[in-house]
Amino acid sequence: MIDKTRFLAFILVILIWLPSAYAREAEIRDVLVAHQGDAITVYARVTDCFTKGMESAIMAGVPTTFTFLLELNWERNFWFDKRVVGAVIRQTIKYDSVKKLFFVSTADGKGATAFQDLESAKRAMAEITGILIIPRNVDNRQRPFYVMIKAKLDKVRLPLYMEYVFFFVSLWDFETDWYRQEVAF
Repeated sequence: MIDKTRFLAFILVILIWLPSAYAREAEIRDVLVAHQGDAITVYARVTDCFTKGMESAIMAGVPTTFTFLLELNWERNFWFDKRVVGAVIRQTIKYDSVKKLFFVSTADGKGATAFQDLESAKRAMAEITGILIIPRNVDNRQRPFYVMIKAKLDKVRLPLYMEYVFFFVSLWDFETDWYRQEVAF
């Protein structure tokens, strides 16, 4: 009896652990920080951010928005670090089923870029270019600065309380950990 119980417990643990072992979380990679005059340009890429459910929703015409948070911080010894400047970048992907095109747009109003296939649109959504303007009153000589980057999926809002019917939409949510990159002036 005890052997059967242990065997069933072992099988249960394996069944619970196995899917989580292969699950990949979204993370920020390939970060490049370039300094030009009074601006810092940050290039980054988010990996493993699209699930099959998100792809299906995009193909159904549901707009999906990623929010990228960028911060330039001043590292201070024996005290809390000081946030110098921050930026929020929002990118939205939407599929037009009539034109058979994917549109990726940013919140800054530069217009939408059209893509023929989903893979190209996903690549454009996962890559960011953010510019942080350094205020004139910041003395950037001999001080350690670093950039923090975070990406998250905005909550999908369905019309007419449909999120109560389609409760699985909340399973698409992701948020990366903060990624820290040192900045040399």
